[in-house]
Amino acid sequence: MLAFVTVGSTQFDALVQAILSPAVLSALRRKNYNQLIVQCGNSNFELASSINGGGQFSVEREGINIELWKFKPTLQREYEKADLVISHAGSGTILDVLRLGKPLLTVVNTTLLDNHQQELASALAELGHLQCSSVPDLAQTIETFDSSSIVPFPPFDGRRFAKLLDEHMGFE
Repeated sequence: MLAFVTVGSTQFDALVQAILSPAVLSALRRKNYNQLIVQCGNSNFELASSINGGGQFSVEREGINIELWKFKPTLQREYEKADLVISHAGSGTILDVLRLGKPLLTVVNTTLLDNHQQELASALAELGHLQCSSVPDLAQTIETFDSSSIVPFPPFDGRRFAKLLDEHMGFE
């Protein structure tokens, strides 16, 4: 099984460092993951120099084949292939993954402005669409994560937005 990790367009050193730790890799292995792809952006971590030129680097740890790279023009293919997505809690990433119906575990990057990721991730977790974790709790969250308990995200309905906008503007 394949787990895909993304930090988005910035850096999230703590998430990348945690995902490569023996504790998290062992938790993934115990859940039968044998492949891990990590989009690490500009994060600083022990293997960062291996991908400085923009290429990718592969390594095996704890029985998991790991592929690391910084950026790609789109992550759609990785989302589609993944059995689990572990992500920063950016709104674009969350919506892309949930619309595909993929199990999503978010880790809020608390170093970002106004901690805006926490609000979105918490709201969607309360609705049952995803699971939230913190960096220190990541291994335990992976161990206890049950993707069958995830509530499917509703499909996009542009009429709802138009209706809200019409009401707000006084057209209805």
